[in-house]
Amino acid sequence: MTILNEIIKLQKSKPLKTSLMGLLVFGGSVLGLSACGTTADVLQIGDAATKVNSGPCPRAFAIYDAARIVDFGGGAEQFSNIRFTGEIEKVRSLCRYYETEPIEGDLTIEMSLGRGPAATQDTATYEYFVAVTRKNIDVINKEVFPLSVTFPAGADRVRVTETIEKIVIPRGNETTSGENFEIIVGFVVTPAQRTFNAEGKRFRVSAGQR
Repeated sequence: MTILNEIIKLQKSKPLKTSLMGLLVFGGSVLGLSACGTTADVLQIGDAATKVNSGPCPRAFAIYDAARIVDFGGGAEQFSNIRFTGEIEKVRSLCRYYETEPIEGDLTIEMSLGRGPAATQDTATYEYFVAVTRKNIDVINKEVFPLSVTFPAGADRVRVTETIEKIVIPRGNETTSGENFEIIVGFVVTPAQRTFNAEGKRFRVSAGQR
């Protein structure tokens, strides 16, 4: 089973309205994901502010098949049927770790969200996921977050920045590099929306152009 298939399978999990939290088991260690502190806090924790990272940070990115979402309301794939759209534009992550300390970092996701001609209201609710994985192996854990957006009068798009303030990934030992992990984000999509993305089809959030 591929990482993508594991993530899609986990999309049926119940959405959480809190920040990334929980306990994960990895190599006998407990993985804790919590929502306290900012990047500035992470970089200033104790001796971490004066020490060099033991290795690279986990790669953070949006997975292609879930980086966009187009809601046609069950109709044909044409511009006149679009209700809402979304596109993940940037994913950024900073981390800090040294010696036997766990990896600590945060995550910022920039999105463009669009309101199409078939929308009957100004407010839309999206869902996006954040998954921590062992690189090219399996999904350690995934959380789903709701995102409600109200489009201003006369506006057909808005830009939103979402931040997961602290992600903590304990390491097996001091030689375990952050390169062994990945942080993957994407919209929660239906099978039809996933196929639409995988086939390279698209409608820009800013216009009715493919």
